[in-house]
Amino acid sequence: MTLTKNDITGLYTAIVTPFNSDKSVDHKALADLVTRQLAAGATGIVPIGGTGEYPALSRQERKDIVKTCVDAAGTAPVIPGVLSTGFQDALEAGRDFAQAGAAGVMTVTPYYAAGTQDGMREYFANYRNEVGVPVLLYEIPRRTTVSTKAETIQAMAEDGSIIGMKCSNYDMPEFIKTMKLAGDKMAILSGEEPLFATHVTLGAKGGVLASANVYPKIWIEIFNLARNGKLHEALNLQKQLDNAIDAIFRETNPGPLKKYMEMAGHPVGGVRLPLEDPSEVTINALKSAFDVASLANVA
Repeated sequence: MTLTKNDITGLYTAIVTPFNSDKSVDHKALADLVTRQLAAGATGIVPIGGTGEYPALSRQERKDIVKTCVDAAGTAPVIPGVLSTGFQDALEAGRDFAQAGAAGVMTVTPYYAAGTQDGMREYFANYRNEVGVPVLLYEIPRRTTVSTKAETIQAMAEDGSIIGMKCSNYDMPEFIKTMKLAGDKMAILSGEEPLFATHVTLGAKGGVLASANVYPKIWIEIFNLARNGKLHEALNLQKQLDNAIDAIFRETNPGPLKKYMEMAGHPVGGVRLPLEDPSEVTINALKSAFDVASLANVA
């Protein structure tokens, strides 16, 4: 079955890539992580992207990771992140993931050689025509320095280039405009924990969240409250995760997140260069946040 915008709703966990002590990929831990997320109620899995350390992995490792996720996920959709800077590299990655069984791909806007709005629209139109699986736009301008305007996103949805997007952007006026222009034409997903409940209340179909590696159930509760218009209740519940979110994102993701997962009883190894294990100050913040969450019985 081909993934459509109507299939995309709920929590999609942006999973880490577990490593062994020698920094090779730990496929058993990866499969266990996928199984645990889906058992907790996650709709689907987003491996490989920034949380999955895409730049630090080889082409073959990425493909093998997607295959492990697909095998573990069963019928649940696996939508890997594609962070390549150029069209041909992104296309090779997308085709690899499609061959490994991915339901779609979540592809970042081209960066370094940043195009115009028309250039990005044409980029995604050509990409969708050649990659062979549905495409979601990954909008994260703080990393790419490229912002896709609401009008461009609307056009991309209307011409079939994308069926959805992950919005990792704190520009709320632009998000609201995007919802108005394209919210009925595609599945818009929040990519920011602090804005998740607000995004969903405004019409987002769900989210792609890294902290769900540890707390999938509470994010699903927040989602259900927010989509039923109970923003105040959703934000109050989300407060229980505020300290954890602050600590997890003190340094470049996923170093602190992996350390936090270890504290929570789900060790997944360290990170690959150029990332490093979190500093002592961040580790202390993580410990403090974990203690607070534990006392609040956050699960």
